[in-house]
Parts: sequence; structure tokens; C-alpha cells
Amino acid sequence: MRIDKYLWCVRKYKTRSLATDALKKSRVLINDEPAKASREVKVGDRIGFRKDGVLYQIEVLDIPKSRVGAKLVPDLIRDITTAEELEKQQFINMMHKLSRPRGTGRPTKKERRDLNDFMDLDE
Repeated sequence: MRIDKYLWCVRKYKTRSLATDALKKSRVLINDEPAKASREVKVGDRIGFRKDGVLYQIEVLDIPKSRVGAKLVPDLIRDITTAEELEKQQFINMMHKLSRPRGTGRPTKKERRDLNDFMDLDE
């Protein structure tokens, strides 16, 4: 199976074109060598890919026939990402949550109900 299709099938990229773009930008390595989108994946290969500033590493356990559900992904790959890369991912996720000032954007369901109750009191 082609590497771009494999990364899409095991749900590491949302679309196949995003996986292909990552390969074109040399963000994907197979066994520590840069890969092209047409490169074939075999059982036992180690794939490293950079996504959102984090270097993920997986090992191929099996090749699927087509895209699989999220629950079946652990049967196909083994995540061998280092602990410090996972910490970096958690830090990035935390920064995204903290960067949005409270009160900006759409109101939550509770805030909307409170607003509606407040508006009804004026009448």
C-alpha cells in the first residue's frame, strides 16, 4: 500500500491529500529515510511524521484493505512516539486552550439561556 494512502487509512491525516502534502514537504520518514507518496509500506516499517510541531513515530503491524474505524487502528499500528514528544503535544494543546480569552466567540448553551432569561425579564 502507498504511504499516503496508509497514513490516511490509519487516521493519522484527515484526508489523503493532506498526507500527500506532508510527503511533498518531506515531513514523513520511513525507516529514517525521506519518502515519496508512491513509496510502498511493509509490515515492520517505522514511520515518522511531523504534524503540528510534534514528531510522531509509529510501527506498521498490518496493512488494511481500506480506511478503518478508530477502534481498529491499534490493531494496525503501534505508537512508538517518545515521551518528550508527547509532552510537547500536551503543552501545545494546553496553550491552545489558554490562548482564547474568555467571553470571546459564541456564547455557550448556558450563557445563551441566561441571556434569553434576562431578555424575557425586561418585557
